[in-house]
Amino acid sequence: MYALTPEQNDDWWEVEALYDLCFAPGREALSSYRLRDDVPSVPDLSLIARDIDGVLGGAIRYWPVLVGDAPVLLLGPVAVHPTRQGEGLGHQLVEASLDIAMTLHWTRVMLVGDAPYYNRFGFQRLAGVMMPPPTNPDRVLGRALKPNAWVGVQGQVRRANP
Repeated sequence: MYALTPEQNDDWWEVEALYDLCFAPGREALSSYRLRDDVPSVPDLSLIARDIDGVLGGAIRYWPVLVGDAPVLLLGPVAVHPTRQGEGLGHQLVEASLDIAMTLHWTRVMLVGDAPYYNRFGFQRLAGVMMPPPTNPDRVLGRALKPNAWVGVQGQVRRANP
């Protein structure tokens, strides 16, 4: 059993340590991180999961970006502590945060990830949406949070202005 709560400033270092544990060294060199530079994450959607003892089990963050001139949420990173994987915590973090995004009137979300995992959440490959290189275009996925939200939205993914 986990309590999902918005990430607070005091959680930042602990969440960063979790991301360091779960991802390869050099993760911050990825092109998606250039889209996050000096742009605050979306606070109501950046969630942490703690167990009954207060131990961090997982975290998810979202960032505002633009595709063309359209506002889009960029999901990621999402991580679950290796000792907690297989318990459905990643699924819980993604579903809960997407539900919140809909209540906050976001219309579309994208990520760079594995289609076989994210298809279960309704994500599909985005044709015509280009992440900065060297991103593999087959890993650029999106989900409409409102019907037809991705129709006509294409172009380069850019940093949102802070």
